[in-house]
Amino acid sequence: MKKLYRYAMALLLTGASLGLQSCEDYFDLHDNPNLVSSPPLNAMLSTTTHKTGLNSQRVAATTAFYVQYLASSVTGNATDTYQIVDLTGSWDAIYLAMADIYDMKQRGQDEGASDYVGVANIMMAYHLNLIIDHWGDGPYSQAFDNSTLTPGFDSSQDLYAEALRLLDEGIAELNKTDSRVELSAEDDLIHGGDKTKWIRTANAFKARLLNKVSKQPSYNPGAVLSAVENSYQSNEDDAEMAVFSDINPWAAIARSNASLVLGGWLSEQFVNHLNGTTYGVVDPRLPRITDRTDITLSIDPYIGTPNGVGNVGPRNNTVRDEVYISRNSPLTGDLSPVTIASYAEMKFVEAEAAFRAGDQQRAYTAYLAGIRAHMDKVGVPAAERDAYLNNPAVGVGAANLTLDLIFKEKYVVTYLNAEAWTDARRYNYQYADFDLPANADLTTFIRRIAYPQGETSKNPNTPASPALSEPLWWDQ
Repeated sequence: MKKLYRYAMALLLTGASLGLQSCEDYFDLHDNPNLVSSPPLNAMLSTTTHKTGLNSQRVAATTAFYVQYLASSVTGNATDTYQIVDLTGSWDAIYLAMADIYDMKQRGQDEGASDYVGVANIMMAYHLNLIIDHWGDGPYSQAFDNSTLTPGFDSSQDLYAEALRLLDEGIAELNKTDSRVELSAEDDLIHGGDKTKWIRTANAFKARLLNKVSKQPSYNPGAVLSAVENSYQSNEDDAEMAVFSDINPWAAIARSNASLVLGGWLSEQFVNHLNGTTYGVVDPRLPRITDRTDITLSIDPYIGTPNGVGNVGPRNNTVRDEVYISRNSPLTGDLSPVTIASYAEMKFVEAEAAFRAGDQQRAYTAYLAGIRAHMDKVGVPAAERDAYLNNPAVGVGAANLTLDLIFKEKYVVTYLNAEAWTDARRYNYQYADFDLPANADLTTFIRRIAYPQGETSKNPNTPASPALSEPLWWDQ
């Protein structure tokens, strides 16, 4: 029944995504008789939750190369080697979603639907965080009120403060008991209308934002821990979206790769992180993430692709001489949900904040819980999971826990999530054996994305893009 519902909803969403474009004030201020001028709240909820999930994946499809989860099969690929790439599509998708979210909030306020206002605030904060993490400054205060086609850019610091404010406001709205319209369970494609889970997601996003500034004097590990405590309590709370017009977009990349439209190759860095090469311990999640190489081609079951080099297997750009995103993985299968934020991730946010606060025991307990939760999520059998946790290279004891171990394990948990690039920059890319891609255009690791051509061509307020090696304000 769930499978049928997913595909039925996908068909409805195909129409909804076309019919709700009237919400997108930033891009189209003119009347269009073919567009729905006043969509109901439940339709707006389905559209915004759908776009939020897809935007999570869309951005990660680029940044997965920067953190070396993925590598190109082609030597010197632009994304793989830190060249400027035009992400107009991602930028526009984020702002189209934000415009829809803005309109849902306005409608919710007009109808006294505080539940919808709360959810809108939380999703708006999430999208602002995508702008903050990848470009820095961005249009917001003038972007959605029909006042101009060329909105000014708000500073990254102001967007950060606004995102935190929106999350607090969203929590307050969802804690109200007098909403005139209840969240539609069928149209909420992330939490099925569960207000408690939305409040926990708001706190998860808040914990991310507060932890992001770990290099800044304002960093407050106590505030991070407070947000974590009010976030997810188990894997069941994870923010995920699993309705697609076809299949999970990661699975679509894997399907195309199998048809020799090459993409989704796993980086040598990530594979060696898991297969025992780098750390001397084999991670049992590896066979739940990818499929083995063709045994007739290599005795090594898991071979990654070096970033910037391209295919190095015994055949030239053919399948299964190296490893790829897998349609057999619970993370990237055809019907697998796109994970936006997870309980396992929050345990590592807790571990880091507790470690920085000097509470080694709490940090260690959270560190182990994060590993355990993620292994349970991907289906690692209990015996294999416990053997890994008890390995002396992993189960080091509270006194021997380090930030290196916390970031090492969190790197696996955030596989194919855009948040991983934020972590890599906060950590200064200090993962073991993490090297610049071959043929890289920069002499140091990439720290930001250039403003897209689509925005610079139509909005004269777009700032000049600094060098891609220049850190964003929170990364300094």
